[in-house]
Amino acid sequence: MTHIIEKIREELKSSRDEKTGILTQKFFKESIQAYGVRNAVVHKIAKENFKSLSSNIKPLVFDHCETLWQSGYLEEAFIACDWSYFVRKQYEPEDFQVFTHWINHYVTNWATCDTLCNHTVGEFLIRYPEYIENLKELTKSSNRWAKRAAAVSLIIPARRGRFLNDILEIADLLLTDHDDMVQKGYGWMLKCASEAHQQIIFDFVVRNKAVMPRTSLRYAIEKMPLEMKTTAMRK
Repeated sequence: MTHIIEKIREELKSSRDEKTGILTQKFFKESIQAYGVRNAVVHKIAKENFKSLSSNIKPLVFDHCETLWQSGYLEEAFIACDWSYFVRKQYEPEDFQVFTHWINHYVTNWATCDTLCNHTVGEFLIRYPEYIENLKELTKSSNRWAKRAAAVSLIIPARRGRFLNDILEIADLLLTDHDDMVQKGYGWMLKCASEAHQQIIFDFVVRNKAVMPRTSLRYAIEKMPLEMKTTAMRK
């Protein structure tokens, strides 16, 4: 384990560039610990080093991911997200606890939240939809990223028209949250759901627009026709 992690870190250090480092920080309100490596290069490093693992048995991969998450570096978190997604065919029900552990202990910004949840957690929920009930528990968290995770984990299923009732329930649970990252997260989820269920999402927005934060509302209606947008935005 030590060898491959050290190799990854050396590759990240040698791939950093000043411009990327400056631009990266501008995307976040939080202070970010980053090497300053372009995303395309990070994903290439992830893919190439995954091939060189002596085994891609899931528990060993997850152990590597844990080490990468612990570093606090943005790029190492992205590699952990890639690797956990690469073993998606091996997911088992108990892996939900691993993913929520990462969310609760290591996710500290929207980028790592969305990368982990859109792909790894989203794929897990497609395979084990009964765990959406566990996902809903994250809406009660005091951790802003856990609450955002409850919504953005359903982004890809939402685009496929799946889990509509659960999406509406999660949106209800987060409806009046004051955190802008949570508002944007569930607004994004509703926008994706509107691709397959436009009228139902529109009706939800109109029904709740008196209390729904404008940030969430704008995200939710972004792909709707102008007439619907006008009605939804009207106070």
